[in-house]
Amino acid sequence: MAYERELEAARKLASDAGRLALQFQRDGFEVEDKPDDSPVTAADKACEKLFASRLEAEFPEDGLLGEEGANKPASNGRRWIIDPIDGTRDFVRGNRLWCNLLGLEVDGVVEVGVATFPALGEQYYAIRGAGAFRSFGGEEIRLAVSSIDRVERAVACVLQFNNVHKRPHSGRLLPFLSRFWAVRSMGGAWDSMFVASGHAEFWLEPSAKPWDLAAISVIAKEAGCRFYDYSGLDTIYGGNAVVVTPALEKEIRSFLGLGG
Repeated sequence: MAYERELEAARKLASDAGRLALQFQRDGFEVEDKPDDSPVTAADKACEKLFASRLEAEFPEDGLLGEEGANKPASNGRRWIIDPIDGTRDFVRGNRLWCNLLGLEVDGVVEVGVATFPALGEQYYAIRGAGAFRSFGGEEIRLAVSSIDRVERAVACVLQFNNVHKRPHSGRLLPFLSRFWAVRSMGGAWDSMFVASGHAEFWLEPSAKPWDLAAISVIAKEAGCRFYDYSGLDTIYGGNAVVVTPALEKEIRSFLGLGG
């Protein structure tokens, strides 16, 4: 199967980076604010350095794009997209919902994705065309989406309620969410993996970068979800994202004004 070597390397590296981040949590760290007021820590920087150095050693022709500044042009159409700690606010507060994200983009298509939650002991991964899986407690489980087809029985996951007034659809969001059986907001990667693993039906991410979405996109699609930005394009570069089950896609497209 194509990209097996890349997946194996990515899973091992993500696990090693997770252990490094956990060590920072145990030992303590300083927190800085970026220009956009999002936090960054020494753990973010050290984990990205580990990702970059190991990927360069194993795949020297591949490019790199990382949240904390890793940027290496590719000479072969391949690029690793790195989020060393996704959910730094969660990491800083000591909860367990942060993760690291690693995706391999080849000629503009994400072929491999790994989402690792070190404090939970869980890893989600996929190769395009080969299904998506969850590893936990020594078991490998193939992901499958929910078949719930009514909003009134569905779970929605929506982020950034603190900035909802700045986002598209803000005036219609709360009335729309009031129709759902339940609404959750636990963190981007965790919420999206809820949808991919059948525990929720809809994830709305109003503001995201490519490193937030690369791994998630291929895992979600391989689990059977639909993935696109607010304009309906299957892209990690749109600045926002939707993950939804096929059974609820018509409702979500209507909410976004996409039709179809």
